[in-house]
Amino acid sequence: MRSTFSLLPYINRSKVKADGTTAVLCRITVDGKQTVVSTGIYCRPKDWSSKKNEIKSIRENNRLREYLQLTEEAYNKILKSQGVVSAEILKNHITLNNIHPTTLLQMGEWERERLKKHSKKIESTSSYRHSMYYQKYLTDFLVSSGKRDIALEEVTEDFGKAYKAFLKKNKNFGAAQTNHCLCWLNRLLYLAVDKEIIRTNPCEDMEYEPKPEAKHRYISREEFKTILATPMYDKRQELARRAFIFSCLTGLAYVDIKLLHPHHIGMNADSRRYIRINRKKTKVEAFIPLHPIAEQILSMYNTTDDEQPVFPLPSRDALWFEIHELGVIIGKEENLSYHQSRHSFGTFLISADIPIESIAKMMGHSNIQTTQGYARITDDKISKDMDKLMERRKIQPASEKADNSK
Repeated sequence: MRSTFSLLPYINRSKVKADGTTAVLCRITVDGKQTVVSTGIYCRPKDWSSKKNEIKSIRENNRLREYLQLTEEAYNKILKSQGVVSAEILKNHITLNNIHPTTLLQMGEWERERLKKHSKKIESTSSYRHSMYYQKYLTDFLVSSGKRDIALEEVTEDFGKAYKAFLKKNKNFGAAQTNHCLCWLNRLLYLAVDKEIIRTNPCEDMEYEPKPEAKHRYISREEFKTILATPMYDKRQELARRAFIFSCLTGLAYVDIKLLHPHHIGMNADSRRYIRINRKKTKVEAFIPLHPIAEQILSMYNTTDDEQPVFPLPSRDALWFEIHELGVIIGKEENLSYHQSRHSFGTFLISADIPIESIAKMMGHSNIQTTQGYARITDDKISKDMDKLMERRKIQPASEKADNSK
């Protein structure tokens, strides 16, 4: 029989430290027997809500919610493995296993474990996968310095600067890769601050590498026509191909198509269908009149049951793999990624002389400067095309002169 189990966080207002804070305690009750454990979280008595049993500070309250969740997971784990659990057994388990990491690499592994659990909830492993590389580079740097690990209290700004120099010199990383690695380092240090292992992040004022101007990768019209003319025999690959084409014609990112439901599709007075949806990233509404090919793709999927999304898309990572394979099949030299479809949509519209304000509305941009980035792409292409034209004109008179001399 399953035990009766409850957790009750509370504070003792009569025990306040010199800094004005008091410990948040947790009463564990199993089958009517109680024990109390300290959560390691502190708050000011005025910030504690006795009615809701929570902290008014969002950051501290998130820590408390995480603590309660981990405690509940520990209870279920013990019950499943041992078949019996008591308040004291659970308290002992928490005391022994809930010790916060004290070194940099330990903190990294602790955070990676959290990301692993989170990746299953959101059905995307990209953040967890990337963290493996960031952790490895940090390990490589410590090994190059003759260390296996470093205590969090020993990390200094000079440590951060030396790590940045290591990434640039030994790993030959560009600005983007270097900054991603520094973000991981800062993430671990801020976690240590949150858990009161260190007082401040010693690397918070360290400068990142200057970020180069973003380059939008897109496909050409010829490549788009090739994708249109290359149906896939595998059902999953064909879904990926259609989703890519649909995004090329609507500018919707993966997450927006994933969230697309029939109620987002409407029809105006001229019987022209359109999509109206708030973009997940910017929260800005995108309004997109539908291209006939996009309408044809829609007709193959769910446009009536609003309880289900329009497209039965697989996970982000699975779709990315299928799109990459599509690029190989059509003979594209560079890797084909799903997000190139959105960039292609913006570039196609700019090339068709659509006003930039209309493009911004269709793409759901919160800042028109983002949309102007597509104009720069087109300007660069025009310049390159003009250079090619000039080269041809230089060659043409020479060939004509040769013909006249005959």
